[in-house]
Amino acid sequence: MSELPKKARVVIIGGGVIGCSVAYHLAKLGWRDVVLLERKQLTSGTTWHAAGLIAQLRASKNMTRLAKYSRDLYARLEEETGVSTGLRETGSITVALTEERKEEILRQASMARAFGVEVEEISPSEVKARYEHLNTDGVVGAIWLPRDGQGDPGNIALAMAKGARQRGVLIRERVKVTDIRVSGRLATGVDWQSEEGENGYIEAEMVVNCAGMWAHQVGRLAGVNVPLHACEHFYIVTESIKDLPQLPVLRVPDECAYYKEDAGKILLGAFEPVAKPWGMKGIPESFEFDQLPEDFDHFEPILGDAVNRMPILAEAGIHTFFNGPESFTPDDAYHLGLAPELDNFWIAAGFNSIGIQSAGGAGMALAQWMEDGTKPFDLGDVNIARMQPFQGNRQYLFERSKETLGLLYADHFPFRQKATARGIRRSPFHQDMLAQGAVMGEAAGWERPNWFANSGQERRYHYSWKRQNWFENAAAEHKVVRENVGMYDMSSFGKIRVEGPDAEKFLNYVGGGDYTVPIGKIVYTQFLNEAGGIEADVTVTRLSETAYLVVTPSATRPADQRWLERQSKDFRVVITDVTAGEATLAVMGPNARKLLELVSPNNFSNDHNPFGTAQTIEVGMGFARAHRVSYVGELGWEIYVSTDMANHVFETLMAAGEQLDLKLCGMHMMDSCRIEKAFRHFGHDITSEDHVIDAGLGFAVKATKPDFIGRAAVLARKESGPHSRLLQFLLTDPEPLLFHNETIIRDGEVVGSLTSGSYGHTLGAAVGLGYVPCKGEKPAEVLASNYEIEIAGRRIKAIPSLEPMYDPSAKRVKEM
Repeated sequence: MSELPKKARVVIIGGGVIGCSVAYHLAKLGWRDVVLLERKQLTSGTTWHAAGLIAQLRASKNMTRLAKYSRDLYARLEEETGVSTGLRETGSITVALTEERKEEILRQASMARAFGVEVEEISPSEVKARYEHLNTDGVVGAIWLPRDGQGDPGNIALAMAKGARQRGVLIRERVKVTDIRVSGRLATGVDWQSEEGENGYIEAEMVVNCAGMWAHQVGRLAGVNVPLHACEHFYIVTESIKDLPQLPVLRVPDECAYYKEDAGKILLGAFEPVAKPWGMKGIPESFEFDQLPEDFDHFEPILGDAVNRMPILAEAGIHTFFNGPESFTPDDAYHLGLAPELDNFWIAAGFNSIGIQSAGGAGMALAQWMEDGTKPFDLGDVNIARMQPFQGNRQYLFERSKETLGLLYADHFPFRQKATARGIRRSPFHQDMLAQGAVMGEAAGWERPNWFANSGQERRYHYSWKRQNWFENAAAEHKVVRENVGMYDMSSFGKIRVEGPDAEKFLNYVGGGDYTVPIGKIVYTQFLNEAGGIEADVTVTRLSETAYLVVTPSATRPADQRWLERQSKDFRVVITDVTAGEATLAVMGPNARKLLELVSPNNFSNDHNPFGTAQTIEVGMGFARAHRVSYVGELGWEIYVSTDMANHVFETLMAAGEQLDLKLCGMHMMDSCRIEKAFRHFGHDITSEDHVIDAGLGFAVKATKPDFIGRAAVLARKESGPHSRLLQFLLTDPEPLLFHNETIIRDGEVVGSLTSGSYGHTLGAAVGLGYVPCKGEKPAEVLASNYEIEIAGRRIKAIPSLEPMYDPSAKRVKEM
């Protein structure tokens, strides 16, 4: 192994399809001194036994963009490298056996049109015409994607490996990375050992973890959290079937099954509801192109349904019963991007059985990110920074992985909650909320009341695409916040303390707002990137001359903190997560002031405690800090109290609230109230790709400041005007529901999709937010068009607005 260099610009760990893709795309960008190390042989982990399905449609616009890129790349790789990828455009069919699944796939078809993916709804008879061997009994609907297909997984990886080698990438097999050296926030290089017993060290400017089901272990070598767990994954291959024609890929998710024709045989694969985790004690050192022991009993229920659905299976005979491991993440989205713990350690792993269709696009996006130092577009769905530190816990991963494999083909109902690995993070109010009827949801591991059941009502979700069993409960909670006073638990929201002699200077550099404010002032603000995109949407409260509190959504706290830390190198500040140190209760509604006056001697008047200010208050026999802000569009305060006094404050508020008919509320209420006010939701309505001016948040940016990240982009967009505008839409039909990604139709043409949706109980119909391209147009021109929202193939007329439809002047928030 003397030919391995002593130094490299980047070392890629892992020679599966994703490692080969990263190497290929870096080389295409002109990178030199790229080294890829594979512990055994290229593709020998998971890639070699993948099914090789190539689907274009994913759950969001940018994930679909990456999948489409993968397909187009594989189509041209053979001409470039001489290695056949086996790509065949067979098309794909997904069939529904229930009305709920039919609604889901029809919504997917509407979404596909918004994303530019060719799709067609087809009848059971049309399914039969395309797939004659299918028993269509019970089929109630289907969709056809003609440009989907399948490929040869191993050859796709080897084609990218050859393309990388042709551009100078050094690929070495049978070389294992045994350690990753770290200094401060930098990985400085890797120690390696060959199968022959040679060893050495490569100094590296960057390291990329593409180690697949080993990625969790490899991450730990560098102190980096990569949450994933291997599960057993099963499929069978039949004997050759005489005269079997080329067939589309077929998915029957209601029977947990997919089918593909390959070389005159049929492959039947399964995503069973309860998976079998594997490798809890580590993956054997000798693992290479290995199969796991057969478990026919586990697979038999899937096969039984499949023989009924595809009678030809009963006649064909089984040639291969295969069981091999694949890795799954806690949320069924893969990991991509810069590790939060280090500044030069990158990750592309955990592809949840969609590695082949994702690898081309994921490798391209990561390589471009490494090249530019910034994300090429919003990658929030898969950014490794979304993971919480606790999610690296092995027992957590073991328990959650039992569920995540099966969720790939489960009904993707809105508001569906994970059932496994629950109860890990709880606020001090958790038991009190349960005692009052709370039905919990989970966000970033936090248990949070989503809605409150009535006395005698079953305290669990009944999922549907229509009105779910909690719809009226949330409507009552919504009504009480609009008309009286409600209280909900916000303890899960991230709290980051920024303090030090340069705290003010630092925040004025990293954020778009003006933080040169008096103590007690609250600034609603965004942290921007150089392109004017939104990296975080937060409130910043000045606590003292040298200390501020940044409040973030619970799911983005780690990412927001890392963003701050990476910008803070030239400033004398300390950045600390204090989320668990304070519990938070939101008291919201027209009678919020009355409730606080019953429990506190402090002054809550508009003159003394106007909107956007905080004060320390007495509550009962304790102390708290009251922030006058609102995410529901009503008079209200967020009450921050140290966890030792949290239960006392809760009990005090509840006792006083009996005089005012105080009602406890959940997150569903908060979402429906905020969308009536057109308040943006980070990760949906606003992302790193959305310009702050286009998002309608220019009011929160003080462009007169001399220097802050993104200033030039803000000034340029203010000069040119928005390229698109985030509109609020109210359906004219009160019955349909909106969630997100429904298609926006402007004057008969598809122009985009909704970024979020909920029901506006006060407005009387579903409400959505979504961007409409409008470069060079005046606001009146944008609003003058006729708009419709497509839901499961049906177009519903919608009323557009650029200002909030509920209380557009914000009198209820600021003047009550």
